[in-house]
Amino acid sequence: MINFQQQMQHKKDIPVRTLPKEFGHGIALAKVSPESFWEDEEVMQAHRHDYHFFVLQKSGVTVMEIDFQQYRTDKPTIYYQSPDQVHRAVQVEHIEMFMLIINNENIAAEYLTILQSISPLKPLAVDLEDLEIIEKTYNLCIELYERTTDKLHFSLLRDSTNTLIALQLSLYLKYSNTAESQSRFERINKAFFLSLEQNFRALKRPAEYAAQFNISVSYLNESVKNVTGFSVSHHIQQRVILEAKRLLYHSDKSVKEIAFELGYEDYPYFSRLFTKISGMSAKVFRSKNRD
Repeated sequence: MINFQQQMQHKKDIPVRTLPKEFGHGIALAKVSPESFWEDEEVMQAHRHDYHFFVLQKSGVTVMEIDFQQYRTDKPTIYYQSPDQVHRAVQVEHIEMFMLIINNENIAAEYLTILQSISPLKPLAVDLEDLEIIEKTYNLCIELYERTTDKLHFSLLRDSTNTLIALQLSLYLKYSNTAESQSRFERINKAFFLSLEQNFRALKRPAEYAAQFNISVSYLNESVKNVTGFSVSHHIQQRVILEAKRLLYHSDKSVKEIAFELGYEDYPYFSRLFTKISGMSAKVFRSKNRD
């Protein structure tokens, strides 16, 4: 299995796993067995990546915790984890798994935009026909990955891994509404969530998001509420509090430091907001979840 490096910054921040320097091209592939999986003991510790993580689980059982939700997988499944998500392995039994890790620079712009617009993604079970072509593609990518003496090695590797990404994306898109079939409300809702993910630390008011799309606040609210059942303000607050929970649970930053990192200079206001959304204070949340 790939020997990852870890920046152990959990005393002040969420640990971030980075690619070793020998993978300077920003792409790595591996076929993972139960034995090789457990060579990396730190997968059991909550962490983020600084890269994109694609997986095909062909067989076996896994339980993964991603942003406080657990997902149990016991059938052929693909999944994707973005750089921002905090996750850890809870249970792994008899697995046969393929994985691709790749940085932003090596993902085709079109595919990166799609990933940003549909993330976060839940694990997706695949049928035998889809499993066959995905497994073939992973095996081809791994073979090309190992042919380091080829004159066009990096081009072959980058292009083949983007084919793999496109294949996995196409399966996710098959089970979601395509842009052509989406209503205007759905398109605005998707654009809002993409902007929210990029800007939640800086932009806290619905009017700031509405201005990005040249629409009124009331129309943005109508669009988002029509699709999700909740207002724009609700989603802004929920996204901020999710990040606060990540930092409270996985780092030793003070509540005041977390408030400032998330764009709140008014610490008492942030504390009241956290209590309102979470039903408990930030300090109680930290102590309760670390017991």
